[in-house]
Amino acid sequence: MTAGTPRKGGTRANTARRELVENEIYEHATRLFAERGFAGTSLQDIADALGITRPALYYYVRSKDELLAKLVIEVTEGPLVEINRFVDAPDLDPVQKLRGMVEVFVGRQTSQPERFRLLIRSEAELPAELTEAYAASRRAVLKAVVTVVDEGVRTGRFRPVDPRIAALGVLGMCNWVAWWFHPGGRDDAAAVADGIADMAVGALVRADDRVPDGDGPAAALKLLRQDLDHLERLLDG
Repeated sequence: MTAGTPRKGGTRANTARRELVENEIYEHATRLFAERGFAGTSLQDIADALGITRPALYYYVRSKDELLAKLVIEVTEGPLVEINRFVDAPDLDPVQKLRGMVEVFVGRQTSQPERFRLLIRSEAELPAELTEAYAASRRAVLKAVVTVVDEGVRTGRFRPVDPRIAALGVLGMCNWVAWWFHPGGRDDAAAVADGIADMAVGALVRADDRVPDGDGPAAALKLLRQDLDHLERLLDG
């Protein structure tokens, strides 16, 4: 090893330190953006919060836009990768898929609620390219949930609802968690995720225990005909 060659251990230590400092920067930036707004926060404010100089901050981040871009990507694209695994999981039924997706959404909301609140408040201040990226991620998330709900309706596991409206309702329920959940407060994060998942699934599953005879529209129609027959008997009675 030559004198100018860095030791591998030192390289790992430097990488770990950089990650720690960057995480601290993002935490302070999130807090300041939430308190003062994106436009009302300067890089000098962030440097002061960290107790470093502005030139030192430039070693880790070049602009406020870069900070906000990382937050947007983390909040919007992070859960998308996880929930798409449920959409394509061949060994899970629609109920299990929806429950897993809701637990992912709520788990992220409870782990960093301030970042979700910040993103909602900063939508009007996002640069054009971030606005499009944010919108595209939201559309992809909605599409994933719609796909699972539609599968549940077609196979008879869910009630005959409009998949898009149902998906928007589920996502709205999940997103609201960020506005009332406080880490370290009275509510347990795991219990919250489990409870919201129960409510989301409970709002869509059929009220009885019947399992459709097969998959596809024909099986779902068979159950619907049974429901109609039951209603007709009630009317006749």
